[in-house]
Amino acid sequence: MPESPRPLLPWWAALPVAAIGGWVYDLGFPDVGIWPLAFVGIALALLVSIGRSSWGAVLMGYVFGATFYLVHVSWTSLYLGPVPWLALSLLESVFLAVGILAIALAYRWVPRAWPGRPWVRLVALPAIVAGLWTAREVAVGTIPYGGFPWGRAAHSQSLSPFAEAVSWVGQLGLGFLMVFIVAALIEWARLGRWRDLRTILPAAVTTLVVVLVPAFPTIAAGDLRVASVQGNGPAGYFDERRPGDILAAQLEATEPILDEPDIDVVVWPEGSVDIDPTRDPSTARLLDRIGEHLDAPLIVNTVTVDGEDYFNTSLNWVAGEGAVERYSKRHPVPFGEYIPDRDFYMLFAPDLISLIQRGYTPGTEPPVFDIGTTKAGLAICFDVIYDEVIREGALGGAEVYFLQTNNADFRGTDENLQQLAIARLRAIETGRPVVNISTVGTSQVIEADGRTIDELPAAEPGAMVTDVPLRTGLTPAVLLGPWIDGGITILALAALVLAGVLARRRARSGVVAAETASGPGTSAAPDA
Repeated sequence: MPESPRPLLPWWAALPVAAIGGWVYDLGFPDVGIWPLAFVGIALALLVSIGRSSWGAVLMGYVFGATFYLVHVSWTSLYLGPVPWLALSLLESVFLAVGILAIALAYRWVPRAWPGRPWVRLVALPAIVAGLWTAREVAVGTIPYGGFPWGRAAHSQSLSPFAEAVSWVGQLGLGFLMVFIVAALIEWARLGRWRDLRTILPAAVTTLVVVLVPAFPTIAAGDLRVASVQGNGPAGYFDERRPGDILAAQLEATEPILDEPDIDVVVWPEGSVDIDPTRDPSTARLLDRIGEHLDAPLIVNTVTVDGEDYFNTSLNWVAGEGAVERYSKRHPVPFGEYIPDRDFYMLFAPDLISLIQRGYTPGTEPPVFDIGTTKAGLAICFDVIYDEVIREGALGGAEVYFLQTNNADFRGTDENLQQLAIARLRAIETGRPVVNISTVGTSQVIEADGRTIDELPAAEPGAMVTDVPLRTGLTPAVLLGPWIDGGITILALAALVLAGVLARRRARSGVVAAETASGPGTSAAPDA
């Protein structure tokens, strides 16, 4: 029977390769954004897992993950120091360690479960490896405290030829295809059949299909004239300001567009109204004045209160009527907008935990607003990384997305462009235009095909008035997304378990056959 694969590198060489792999993987994402390097990073992660013992694979995965996350989310340390940065990075690295362990087991078990079949090495094994990578991304986006699906493989491809595939298979599906291509190329190289071009077909055909198949077409549905305003006010947690300063900055940035004709809607970013207009008449009158002057609704964001619960809330504000619709952030950020298990974490970092005096409650309203004769999908800041929020907007009839965010606490870091890349993928994935409006930038209007059609520079106040082309129709990613993600995860885990069972049975059969052949009184050692 086939032997277990031997490590391609000794442990003393594999450890630095794992660390370099995490760093190279990050270079595929914005701000650097050299998207082919994401594939190189994935390849290095897989190469150091092949032939490893279980604990060796855990170590390699953790080193790869720690290097990647420590660089990728270094922006979390900008104002709060190293503790949140280290805690988040090292926690997320645990998921990569477990994922690489599962992948190492696949490399060990799959060839032994179905020996002597080239298609197993070239197709089945890469598919299982890619599925296990996807299962790890599913877990990261789910636990703990609702998960943190930041740094998915697909997020590196917003400007690459692979981006259009998200309209068919979603972000997790694109990540699966990326890892499959890399794993298939590795098996082609390991088999060493350079002259047999059939062995490279799985990787080559998959790459050609992903690159050449265009995005799923959605249907043009007219235009919406959108005014989006970036106030560049003092909107960070630690900015010095008085109540109303952020609102004043938004009003000042809005003034230049007050004479623009035929505006259908005005969109302000997250945190744009720092005095709740539903409880403060003077703030309500200011919003009414703008709405009456432009004869258009305003989509604003503020903190609302219901009893003892606080909400990060977007309002559809109509002059003379007030807030006719509300959407409260579905996924408040743990340790940023609320403290889960506060008493427990106070034991470890009381000074940091005490900075957050109030906690936001998750909203329950549909993420869709009626804007005249059309509908707009909503997402507030990190809501954009959660598939179900975006999917619910499209299924609710949204023909455009308003993504409101506040990047003020991450000025000058990669967070801004990383989030913008995710917003761009959401446009392609849903076949809908996206208005990504930030307090401090970078703000952009993105077409359904991912092209930028309007933008504002970061760290400057300004406003865009854009004729945004609306789209209808549902992409396969929206309709089938949960089935694709769940199917990949379940099938990969089931295949791994089955391979383990069959490999164990074959190992036992090999021992029995060897003992029988050697005769009584002798024994043969099992294949390692």
